[in-house]
Amino acid sequence: MRFGPVPLAQAEGALLAHSMRLPEGRLRKGALLGAAELHALAAAGVEEVIVARLDPGDVAEDAAAETLARALVADRGGLRLGRAGTGRVNIYADGPGLAQVDARKVRALNAVEPMITLATVPEWQRVAERTMVATVKIISYAVPGAALEAACAAGAGALCLRPMQHRRVGLILTRIDGQANPEAGRDAVELRVTRLGGRLVHAETVAHEGAALAAALRRAADVCDAVLILTGSATSDPQDVAPGALRAAGGQVTRFGMPVDPGNLLFFGALGDLPVIGLPGCARAPALNGADWVLERMLCGQALEAEDIAAMGVGGLLKEIPTRPQPRDPK
Repeated sequence: MRFGPVPLAQAEGALLAHSMRLPEGRLRKGALLGAAELHALAAAGVEEVIVARLDPGDVAEDAAAETLARALVADRGGLRLGRAGTGRVNIYADGPGLAQVDARKVRALNAVEPMITLATVPEWQRVAERTMVATVKIISYAVPGAALEAACAAGAGALCLRPMQHRRVGLILTRIDGQANPEAGRDAVELRVTRLGGRLVHAETVAHEGAALAAALRRAADVCDAVLILTGSATSDPQDVAPGALRAAGGQVTRFGMPVDPGNLLFFGALGDLPVIGLPGCARAPALNGADWVLERMLCGQALEAEDIAAMGVGGLLKEIPTRPQPRDPK
C-alpha cells in the first residue's frame, strides 16, 4: 500500500486518509475518491490530498479484518462475528461460558505484521451472552495479502467458547456446633453456578463429620453432574474431614491447596466421573477468589493438571475480602 499526498488530479480511486470538512458537508476518512468526491474537493479549492492507494495483492481493511476473524473462530460454535467497519471486527459470545484463548497462537498472529492486530479477554475469563471476547483491528487501510494469509494460519482456531458441561450441580454444607448460620454462602455459590448457565439441583446441610459427609456425597452423586462442598470449619489438611469424606465415599482427591489468595484452602477430586470441589470459606462471599477459577473450568469440562494450578499464582493475589477472619495486613 502506498500512502501520502498526491495532486487532486491523481487521487481518483484512492482512499482519503483523513476526514475533510467541506462547504457541502464532511468527507470522511477512508472514503473512496470518485468523480463526485474529487469535484467537491476541487470546488472547495483543494489541490492536494493525503491518500492510501492499494497495491496489487493488498486486501482492504474491512475484508482483511473479516477474513482474519473467521479464521480465529473457524468452525467452533459459541462465538459470533460483528459487522466489519473501519478495519475492525468484534467477536462476541453467543451464551455464557469461558473464553478459551490459545495465547501461543495470539502471540504468533500479532508478531506477523504490526498492522494486523488481535486483542482478547484473558484466558479462561467467564463471559455472558453478548460479551465481547476479542477484537480484530487492521490498523492501516489495507495489508498485503501474504501477511494476512500468514496471520490467518498463525491464529487459526485460537478462540472458542467453552460452555458449561456439568449443569446439574449439588451443594453440601457442613455445620459445626455453635455455628450461627450453617447455610451462609449458599446464595453466593448458587450465583456462581447460574451465571455459567447451570442449576443448583441438590442442596443439603449435614454435620461436620466424615461419615455424614460421605453419605451426603453418595446421595448427591445420584442426581448431580458435579458436587460442591462448603464446610463449616476450614479444611486445613489433605487428611481433614472433607477430603477424607470424599475418599470414604469411594472418590479420590486430586489436589489440596492452590497459590491464589483468597482461595488457598481449596481441594478438588472426583467421585467416579463426578467432579467434586471443596470450596474455601471465602466462597461464601460473591467476590472473586481462587475457587472461581477452579469451579468455572471444571464445570465447563476443562481438566485441571498440577501445572495449571501452579500457573494461577501469577495474578493470583486477588482483592482482599474485608470479612476474612485473618486479613493479610491486620491492624
